[in-house]
Order: sequence, then structure tokens, then C-alpha cells
Amino acid sequence: MPSKLAPVLTGVLTGAAVLSQVAYPLLRGERLRRTTIGSVVTFAAASVSDAAHRGGVRSALTTLAVAGGVGLAAEAIGTRTGLPFGRYRYAGTLGPQVLDVPVVVPLAWTMLAQPSMRLGRHLSRDLPRGARDVAAVAAAAWTLASWDLFLDPQMTAAGHWSFERPRPHLPGVPGIPLSNYAGWLLTAATICTVLHRVLPADREHPQTVPAALLGWTWLGSALGNAVFFRRPVVAAYGGVGMGLTVLPYLRSLVRAR
Repeated sequence: MPSKLAPVLTGVLTGAAVLSQVAYPLLRGERLRRTTIGSVVTFAAASVSDAAHRGGVRSALTTLAVAGGVGLAAEAIGTRTGLPFGRYRYAGTLGPQVLDVPVVVPLAWTMLAQPSMRLGRHLSRDLPRGARDVAAVAAAAWTLASWDLFLDPQMTAAGHWSFERPRPHLPGVPGIPLSNYAGWLLTAATICTVLHRVLPADREHPQTVPAALLGWTWLGSALGNAVFFRRPVVAAYGGVGMGLTVLPYLRSLVRAR
């Protein structure tokens, strides 16, 4: 991607992704469904575009192949065996499917995997080499997995998928078994481990796009659940869980200026 075009395109996609999610509380029915799919596609495109800006087309394709590929494999296995998330099924409301998994779902894994990896590397940058690698993957995997504290309650409430055996569950968040969150953490750790090994090291590229994507996802999801969707417990779980890594990341960037 030409160096002058890359940041412009990435910025436009990032802005579009945020704006599409701002509209969620105002929409219902078919418009909400289409906006949900469109926002994931746009968000994933912004993330992949940022990878291209940092490491070229190869990094972009690698990000899409690893995050999307591992995510698709985990979901395909999950819908057939119940592992590692618990037994669940898609309602057929999220568009075209591959291996009985909506195409938009592996894109959802992709959309936050790359920003989460940037967060992990940034937070661990001052640690010794061995500890740095472990800490980078751990922080990235936690960030990606903790997003599901927001995502699954939203998607199950909208009827996009459901679990056959939703117990035991988090207090105040019925319908989603604890096994689902464990499965997310396992899948996120796999994705982030591979991405950390294959993506080129971060250099002097700014953290603006990863910070914007992660910061909006965290704050916007917490605000949306607390105020508009009337799910304060979900807002609390997700706000604390994702905030454990996103808040130090944002603070570090502000202090570095």
C-alpha cells in the first residue's frame, strides 16, 4: 500500500467503524442487523489496513489469515462438538456462512486481534526479552477475550446465537455459560501467540489506530450497556475486564506525549 495512502485509508476506516457503532442504540430490526454486520466488516478492514501500514500487504494478509483462520476453525469445531465454548448454534441472521459459521464471525476475531497485539507489545516493551514475549501475548489475549464480556450478551440478546446449556453463568448475565469465556481465552491466546511470532516487530509507527479501536470498543461498549441497553452488570464486567489492559495502554500513550 502506498505510504501516503495507507494512513488516510486507515483513518477513514477507523472513523467509519466508530460511527457505525454509535448508531446502534438508534436502530432496530433489519437496520440494526445490517449495521451490525457492516460495522464488523468496517472495523476488521480498519485493523487489517493498520497492519498493512505497519508491515505491508504481507502483514495484512497474515493478520487476516491467522486471526480469521484460527477464529473460523475454533467456531467450526465449536458448533459441531461444543468445544471449547460449549454447545451453541447460530440463528442464520448474520449473513453468508462457511462451515456453518457466519463469515462475519472470523472477521470479528480479526477486528480486535491486531489492535490487541499492538497493546500487548506496547505494555511489555520495557521487560526483558523472555518475559516480554510472554507478557505481550498474555495482555493481548486478555484484551481480545475480555471483549466477549460485552459481545456475547449483546449478540445472544439480539438472537444471533444461543447456547444449549447456558449454566453455570456469570451472576447477572444468564444465557452464556462460563465455558464460553474460557473458550474465548484459549482461542485468543492461540491467535495472539501466532500473531506475535509472525508479525514484524513494532517500530516507530504511532499507536493512534489501535488506541482508537480499543478505546472506543471499551468505553463505547461500557456506556452502551450501562445507559442505552440497560445492562449495567454487563457494563461492569466488561468495563473492569477489558479496562485492566486498555486503561494502562491509553494512560501510557497519553504520558508519552
